Amino acid sequence: DLKSEMEKTRKLPLKKDTRASDSSQEDAIDQWARRRKQFKDSKKCSSTGGSSINSTITEGSINSEDARSVDLGLYSENEDRGFYTENFHSASWVFRGDDVSPDNSPRCLSKRPRPVAIRERTVKIAKGTGNYPWGFRIQFSKPILVTEVDTNSAAEEAGLQVGDILIAVNGTDVTSMPHSEAANLARKGPDILTMIVGSDISRYPNTPKPTCRGYLHKRTQSAILKGWRKRWFVLKHNGYLHYYKHKKDEGKCRPLEVTKLEGAEIGVDTSLGKPFVFKCIPQAGNRIFYFCATSNQEMKRWLEAMDKAVHPIHQNHVWVDVTLHNTTLPPLAIKNPECLGLLHQLDRSKDVWIQHYCILKDGCLYFYATLRSTPAQGGLYLQGYIVSEQSLGSKRSVIELKPPSEEFKTFYLCAENVNENKRWITALKASINKWLPLHQAIQDFMNRPLEETRM
Repeated sequence: DLKSEMEKTRKLPLKKDTRASDSSQEDAIDQWARRRKQFKDSKKCSSTGGSSINSTITEGSINSEDARSVDLGLYSENEDRGFYTENFHSASWVFRGDDVSPDNSPRCLSKRPRPVAIRERTVKIAKGTGNYPWGFRIQFSKPILVTEVDTNSAAEEAGLQVGDILIAVNGTDVTSMPHSEAANLARKGPDILTMIVGSDISRYPNTPKPTCRGYLHKRTQSAILKGWRKRWFVLKHNGYLHYYKHKKDEGKCRPLEVTKLEGAEIGVDTSLGKPFVFKCIPQAGNRIFYFCATSNQEMKRWLEAMDKAVHPIHQNHVWVDVTLHNTTLPPLAIKNPECLGLLHQLDRSKDVWIQHYCILKDGCLYFYATLRSTPAQGGLYLQGYIVSEQSLGSKRSVIELKPPSEEFKTFYLCAENVNENKRWITALKASINKWLPLHQAIQDFMNRPLEETRM
């Protein structure tokens, strides 16, 4: 668009009216110069690191990767809002809230009373045949929980999920009712079972989505560039495969290409007579990508991650829905924040500090431009991050947020003074501690027999 505007500006005829002032001509020249500079700046490497960029130009269609003209288009994904979510999506996390004592189990794995539901919905289930006509089980607890949903059952078809809280059955409130009475209400009711159910953010662990990084050799099929080229590949949790010339380019430069893997065909390839080769045929287009790994183990790692991207699970974890809803609220409308105030975030590509008004809530740090801004500019999902105080450059006190794996990003924040930094560090640690990796939660869980009623 900028290029077309420049062309239009070049083609504008100069007025020959002698009454035109020199200043107006100079203004026109300055305007053209500003557009030219804007166009040049747009071709430089992107420094945001959080946007998802889709290139419609393929490597095989040109002679030089450096000479390519990239057509950019953003696809709708959580990170378009500036949220960094990769670590959350790479593993299974469960929410334990304020129950930080090791003697307590996370609410998603215990019989302890649950918090008020965050999201409520109506589920209607058509009665089937047999002894268990609706196809789900409820647990003896207050509130009553759904503990099992049969595969291919009417309940599954209606959208009932494990961990849902029963709020009402056929119009009757059951939040304080024994589960046996709720079961009788369902049995004595009509053939269409109508329930109001609620979900809280700890109803069950999130489902990991594919994330994978590493060097692969990619076969180039251009008439001029035949052969194999080593490239840095990044498979993101949204199912898009990015690749760069070098590892250092990720987050600083535009990817050389972005490919959507959903619906693609992937598998080992033996036609080229080379070990550890696998191929990918995207659903869109008629191109075949050939990749070569360094070992059989590395090839399997990529194939497993890519297979998850080919068959994605589109349902969000409830907590993701909640955070997305919170981004639409003014900063002070987010209920019960754990910390709030001004923070500066380091943009490492430009070596500058950017000021945000921040809200911390349940392991999510929301960034706003100012106290009065709506919606949020973005934020960080902090599950698994380690918080510490560091010195960085001229700043003696900086908050470092370090991920559990080096493949994810490290973030640096700075408050107005040392005391404010300490306040934020304490709050961040407590907020992150509300989440547990699933394997740790299972280890901590005291397994007790549950009384269930099958419906």
